[in-house]
Amino acid sequence: MTEYPTSQEGPQPAVASGGGTDEPGHGKAPIAAAEAVRTHAQTPAADLPRPRGAAGSGGPQGARTSGHDAADTGPAGARARDGEAARNAGRRDAGDGEPLPGAPVTAVAGAPGTDPAAAAPVTGAPPAAGAGSGTGATGTGEVGVARREGDRLRFVGAATRRIARGIDLDEIVLGLCRATVPTFSDAILVYLRDPLPVGDERPVGPVVLRLRRTDRLRPIDDLGLAEGEGAGAAGAAGELDFSQLPLVGPQGDLPAAELCEIRPGGALAEVLRGVRPVFGSALGARDALPELLGSDHPVPRGQRAILAPLRGRRRVIGAAVFLRTPDRDAFEQNDLLVAAQLATHTALGIDKAVLYGREAYIADELQRTMLPDGLPQPTGVRLASRYLPAAETARVGGDWYDAIPLPGSRVALVVGDVMGHSMTSAAIMGQLRTTAQTLAQLDLPPAEVLHHLDEQAQRLGSDRMATCLYAVYDPVSHRITIANAGHPPPVLLHLGGRAEVLRVPPGAPIGVGGVDFEAVELDAPAGATLLLYTDGLVESRLRDVWTGIEQLRERLATTAQLTGLDHSPPLEALCDDVLDMLGPGDRDDDIALLAARFEGIAPSDVAYWFLDPEETAPGRARRFARRALARWGLEELSDSLELLVSEVVTNAVRYAERPVTLRLLRTDVLRCEVGDDSPQLPRQRRARETDEGGRGLFLVNRLARRWGATRLSSGKVVWFELPLPGPHGRR
Repeated sequence: MTEYPTSQEGPQPAVASGGGTDEPGHGKAPIAAAEAVRTHAQTPAADLPRPRGAAGSGGPQGARTSGHDAADTGPAGARARDGEAARNAGRRDAGDGEPLPGAPVTAVAGAPGTDPAAAAPVTGAPPAAGAGSGTGATGTGEVGVARREGDRLRFVGAATRRIARGIDLDEIVLGLCRATVPTFSDAILVYLRDPLPVGDERPVGPVVLRLRRTDRLRPIDDLGLAEGEGAGAAGAAGELDFSQLPLVGPQGDLPAAELCEIRPGGALAEVLRGVRPVFGSALGARDALPELLGSDHPVPRGQRAILAPLRGRRRVIGAAVFLRTPDRDAFEQNDLLVAAQLATHTALGIDKAVLYGREAYIADELQRTMLPDGLPQPTGVRLASRYLPAAETARVGGDWYDAIPLPGSRVALVVGDVMGHSMTSAAIMGQLRTTAQTLAQLDLPPAEVLHHLDEQAQRLGSDRMATCLYAVYDPVSHRITIANAGHPPPVLLHLGGRAEVLRVPPGAPIGVGGVDFEAVELDAPAGATLLLYTDGLVESRLRDVWTGIEQLRERLATTAQLTGLDHSPPLEALCDDVLDMLGPGDRDDDIALLAARFEGIAPSDVAYWFLDPEETAPGRARRFARRALARWGLEELSDSLELLVSEVVTNAVRYAERPVTLRLLRTDVLRCEVGDDSPQLPRQRRARETDEGGRGLFLVNRLARRWGATRLSSGKVVWFELPLPGPHGRR
């Protein structure tokens, strides 16, 4: 039987009688059999115990001291003469006679194959009447077998615990390799299906196994074989040389077959269908191993390979091959049970890891799609954002942020937090974010947006609670309007380095129902930075929310002083610096962060007019536009701008009842906005040859860089943009 030590020394082979050497590379120095037994008294040669005829038994012989003839040893002598000791390898003959009077016998403790009880000093005393030496031999052998089985069970327990510690696929496979090499095998190959099935998925193509990982005890050159005893010596013994096994080569290459397609009805398919591990010398495995490893690689002879299918909850997901070198004992029948335990725990762990990976992938995709892929960069404001999940194991949550361009070069800034950290919270967050985007496109006031979000949350369920902060920034007026629904207040960092917490009415969370929301309008000076965040940034188990807000304010002021008081700190670096304030115990919740740097639009870059809905309005609009271009030095755009302004204003005057607005904005582009009180949005269509109209939007679409139309609560706005010529444009 093969022992499975729990230490890192590897298996310890038994020492043959007569003083053989240990197996190379297994951590024990050879011990001469003559040193196994010592006596404290010199005994004449005639009185020394005569060895029994058990030299070929294969197990170590215990020390025997007797002053009687072998014929007087009783039942033990009869069993020795019948060859019972040779059939029970590993058992020791406890003694076949009486020791010399007054001469204690001491066995060397720790010798291979020595039982602790037999290693203890024994005083020389005649055995009790009727206690023959055969009884001692049988008892000692059973103790040795029990110890080896106990080591085997301890190894299985330690190996399965190591496999179970892995979370992802690579950790589980690595745990199997580290647990079995070198304690159970000298090398291992792990094949897994490619792709791995998830749940109840059915494969649509052929079943393919891919070599996932290999591991071995030591390099090929360090086998410990004597010089000249390489492949020739192994081949002479009828075994396969270790250097021929399909393992990772010294340069890291993969000589084993990396891919293996399982042929229906083939030997490998039959072995995998049987689920149970089999020896490489078994009838079916002899043909299955070449299919798995490749026909170019020889198959080890004898019981030096175990092919163990890896079966998950519903199907076989791979196979593991355990290999032993010729200089080590071959596998035994009980080793198949060990391989079965290892394969079962590994397969179930891989199954769970695949399911966990799929759930994590779904969670990541859900969270990614719920949040914006990228932030817009509207005129007059720069934006940056960050999102951190609460933990790697809880990668979905209800925190979100958004930036929505609005008519008039304005932008809506939104930050919200849905209660909980589950897929349900993320789904509710997605619905509220979609609702906020829809309401923003209607150009509703911030307080009205929160009111409609509150109604939507109540429709989703009675326990759907969320906090939200909605702000609208106007770069022309340099003002910002903010409404709050139970969210932490924003922090404004001024250009001079002063950071202040804005006084915004807190309001009730979304989903409470029956409450009013109040909006405030504040100055948004150029160069200032507005920071919107969720409570995960400022609240944790170690600090309350107001302490965290004060720490955030101080951090922003310190960062601004370090970068200088005459210019604002870089926006991306500012976000990273804010997140650095989090300590080890501050990651209790998701964190969403949105930073907005106000740049504004100078009054000299804005031209604004009101036009009565009359037939003369298009002509007046052309004259106003021509004067503005002359003031800005953009006369090159006069022809294009006058044509497009004439078409858009003509459409507005046709349906408007109140004055039409015309506004020109000079930034990195030239933007024209025409507003009227008609809610009907223009649609581009193909005009027929007999039609007198219907070609205005076609011209706008061909000449403008971009154009669009936005419905407002009081009507609509049609806008288009023209690139600035030469050095005026953005590079």
